[in-house]
Amino acid sequence: MSAIVIFTFVIGYLAIVFEHPIKLDKTVPALVMAALCWAFISMGELSLMDHHMNQVDLAGPEHDHLLHELLLHHVGKTAEILIFLIGAMTIVELIDLHKGFRVITDKITTTKKSTMLWLLCPLSFFLSATLDNLACTIVIVSLLRRMVPDRTERLYFVSLAVITANAGGAWSPIGDVTTTMLWIGERITTQGLILSLVIPSIVCAVIPTFIMSKMPYMRGTLTLPETGYIEKDTTEVKGSKLMLFVGLAGLVFVPIFKTFTHLPPYVGMMLSLGMVWLVSEYLHPDEEFEDKHHYSAHNALSRIEMSSILFFLGILMAVAALESMGILMNLASYLDGVFAYDDGTVVNGKPVPNRSVVVVLLGIFSALIDNVPLVAAAMGMYSPIDNPADSQLWQFLAFSAGTGGSMLIIGSAAGVAAMGMEKIDFMWYLKNIAWLALIGFIAGAIVFLMLYPVIEGFLPEPEHLLKHMDIIIEDPH
Repeated sequence: MSAIVIFTFVIGYLAIVFEHPIKLDKTVPALVMAALCWAFISMGELSLMDHHMNQVDLAGPEHDHLLHELLLHHVGKTAEILIFLIGAMTIVELIDLHKGFRVITDKITTTKKSTMLWLLCPLSFFLSATLDNLACTIVIVSLLRRMVPDRTERLYFVSLAVITANAGGAWSPIGDVTTTMLWIGERITTQGLILSLVIPSIVCAVIPTFIMSKMPYMRGTLTLPETGYIEKDTTEVKGSKLMLFVGLAGLVFVPIFKTFTHLPPYVGMMLSLGMVWLVSEYLHPDEEFEDKHHYSAHNALSRIEMSSILFFLGILMAVAALESMGILMNLASYLDGVFAYDDGTVVNGKPVPNRSVVVVLLGIFSALIDNVPLVAAAMGMYSPIDNPADSQLWQFLAFSAGTGGSMLIIGSAAGVAAMGMEKIDFMWYLKNIAWLALIGFIAGAIVFLMLYPVIEGFLPEPEHLLKHMDIIIEDPH
């Protein structure tokens, strides 16, 4: 039965990877794959791993109860991520409905290409850290359509926005789905993530920007329309500045709330969404129903990509099935053996693994394969007991999975969004942009590996490690 589950996962995964050639939304195979994996587990008499990493035998009379308990645990962990994402996406849509982001872009008046590029880099970098790289890219592409009228020129700016948005999302717990997963899973902390990754992420964003600014296509000024000037959207929306401030403050508040209350991040996101929703309700009390509805949270909820939410549900539950069967732990052991140090060092009878090589490979693979299941698999492969919060493994994984996808246009949610909005050709991106993203990725990885031993002493103590130690003491099996 284990072979059938693995085969089902591989077929579903291939359907996700090749969603564009086969013209099938990746949500479909993700949902089908997850349901079938757990169905096959239910029909087989297997020994699974529970959430304490203990063996659970499903062949006994408690089969249904044990399986439902295990499934409920994984659904709960997945729901934490999905609730968090729904809240964040709704807040971003509320800001956008009120044209809050225009408050920022109206300040950009330059027509010089290189200057525009250097303004775009910090804007997308920090906006991604505050929102997330997907939402940031959608906002930036919408703004670039007004600021850079010529599509041929705009493609370079959009492509750089993908690189800098992915770099900006890597050092923030709310900047990328993968960092959010690691954060919610207590593999990283907010302080540790920022301390360890902000400098490598800046390097990953700045170096491609610098190289692109020196390219021939970035010389001179932007091609203006026949009118001789770029038309601006002058429509006034009540409370646009207030919604921008409240929305961004609500998102930034979530990590702060978790730090002080030690509650899961989705609880803070629920509070932030409720407060932003409250403000939006009272911004338009006297308007007609149609106008008020346009700016309401109900409209914002209808605009979020529920297909993405369902995709995350499917892929995370499918990976959870492999984790429960112990397949991911066996894969981790195999990789540790393949990429062990060559100096013959042995600890407890086993060679010492060079996991930095494994993480770099995961970063490169994230350009070909969706980074969400890669990170989910890595979280199942490596134990939080052996690799506590903010250890080098998790910090480097956050960087590699977050920025490695920039090397191909299909390698990240930000890239896929830009590809869909601007019809970016895969081969054009591979020829003109991939090498820039690769240089940024390698430079950032080198900086991280050099700085982490220095920064390690400033990282907070992994408090949740004590919980796992208690589990081991209470249940030695």
